[in-house]
Amino acid sequence: MKTAIAHVTERIRQRSAGLRAAYLERVERLAARPRGSERMGCANVAHAFAALPGADKMRVVAERAPHLGIVTAYNDMLSAHQPYEGFPAVIRDEARRAGATVQVAGGVPAMCDGVTQGLPGMELSLFSRDTIAMGTAVALTHDVYDGALLLGVCDKIVPGLLIGALHFGHLPCVFVPAGPMSTGLSNNAKGKVREQYAQKLIGRAELLAAESAAYHGPGTCTFYGTANSNQMLLEAMGLHVPGAAFVHPHDGLREALTREAVHELLAIRRGGERFTPIGRLVDERVIVNAMVALLATGGSTNHLIHWVAVARAAGLLIDWTDFAELSAAVPTLARVYPNGSADVNQFQAAGGPGFVLRELLDGGWMHGDVATVHAGGLAAYTRLPSALVPVGAGAGEGAGAGAGAAEAKAPAAGGVGWHDLPAAAGDDSIVRHAADPFSPSGGLKLLQGNLGRSVIKVSSVPADRHVVEAPAIVFHSQEALLQAFADGELERDFIAVVPFQGPRANGMPELHKLTPPLAVLQGKGFKVALVTDGRMSGASGKVPAAIHLSPEALADGPLAKVRTGDLIRMDADAGTLDALVDAAEWAARAVAVIDPAQAEANSHDLGRDLFGGMRRTVRSAEEGAITWL
Repeated sequence: MKTAIAHVTERIRQRSAGLRAAYLERVERLAARPRGSERMGCANVAHAFAALPGADKMRVVAERAPHLGIVTAYNDMLSAHQPYEGFPAVIRDEARRAGATVQVAGGVPAMCDGVTQGLPGMELSLFSRDTIAMGTAVALTHDVYDGALLLGVCDKIVPGLLIGALHFGHLPCVFVPAGPMSTGLSNNAKGKVREQYAQKLIGRAELLAAESAAYHGPGTCTFYGTANSNQMLLEAMGLHVPGAAFVHPHDGLREALTREAVHELLAIRRGGERFTPIGRLVDERVIVNAMVALLATGGSTNHLIHWVAVARAAGLLIDWTDFAELSAAVPTLARVYPNGSADVNQFQAAGGPGFVLRELLDGGWMHGDVATVHAGGLAAYTRLPSALVPVGAGAGEGAGAGAGAAEAKAPAAGGVGWHDLPAAAGDDSIVRHAADPFSPSGGLKLLQGNLGRSVIKVSSVPADRHVVEAPAIVFHSQEALLQAFADGELERDFIAVVPFQGPRANGMPELHKLTPPLAVLQGKGFKVALVTDGRMSGASGKVPAAIHLSPEALADGPLAKVRTGDLIRMDADAGTLDALVDAAEWAARAVAVIDPAQAEANSHDLGRDLFGGMRRTVRSAEEGAITWL
């Protein structure tokens, strides 16, 4: 084990000792109770199973068969979640084959950030995570399940499901992914079209054609944003069937993996081969493994918020200093868009999560001695799955492994086997051995100074842009910046300062619409950067952006002191972010207040009124933007 990894893990363990002990006491107390149908009153039991077929009622009540719950984020607005429509039927079928019963415990909301980018709906996006966590709790609070299968992929959905599940830490849980869409228009080509549109070189019709060619079918968007980072982290935490992350929805292997998830859950239920409730499984070592996997792959900055909240749900306290120290010690082993040109299908074909996890485990950057939902431990997640062909099945049926695999359906109940990855990377422009990394450090850095604490994703920022010193231009909304760009007012070096975008102000929307104009200006040779208490997309790219600035402007954070013309220095190499203003003047300067009209707009219409309580109680970004403490 690398010294830095062990040191950060031990610090988290010590910092969290009291909180974690109290959490585990609750987990063990609840796990020791009789099963749901045995401890509940007859009326409760009758209500719980009233809609089950008669044979299933007999199994769960009289025969005491295992009873599993599904929490699903299915809707067909999200391309990544559309495949989930048929998953409950597959899961029920496999459970019956294994002598178990299943109910859909509940559904949780799932919004698409791609639909709401730059629109009022994005102001609900971050808070949807805790809404999903509460929805998961409502689903599981019927309290009749021996384990739960969690169906979700995208940005806030996986963290929300995981937070909710950890509040039922006595239950074994397995996540069931649905896979990425097939490759369409490349992410680089799409980005160039967006920049052309920002410059008014093409019209809406051309932009829509490009976007529709990029986002064109069922499955997760193919860039390495928050959704696909979720899948990488779940593999690193051992919460998937090994290798399940990036197998296409239409690949026959996908159904085999979904069926295998049922068997994994049955094996870790109480009374199974190895009782492993999720609250025990997710300890400080597993959280550190997730952080390391994120850093080694240049994953989404959103997880510097989400995984703080996930850890807190398990009684563990982590912060951005932990991320920064790990990032300094963890090599970058993957280049996937926006950190490279490859998409996740090409990443999978080159070795994918299994290759990266193997290198990290073998090199001592991850804890290999952790529990996982699979009997083989974390080492199993360094191998590739394939569908097994039952005795008597025709030749050629059920084969497949990852991106580009055949679309033939695997035979029902065929099972899954695993095989070792080749020693060499399939494409060393996408994944690298730890001995020859893309970078000796990870893709995220902590910035500190008189503006507060923020984070920057450096893995996709050109090295000559790691340091930007330029006058500030303050915009109190992203629309104001877009208008200034359209009016030709930004043809110069500057740092865009966008305050009042934090959790308390307006729910901390992603400001992804700012990427094309800033990228255009950077491409013209101007030194530009962004400083904000808001978020950028998990697919944020080549423009340096100090984001998640805490404390936020609405909490009287120093960002609210910045005035247009102040010289700002962002130094990602040194890890600093400062307004270069005389110290006495800076100390005496009053903080700006949010424009009343903006505050009013943030509070009403399109559902925003319903989230007023969350805006008032939310913790800072570095505390995970948690609303439930």
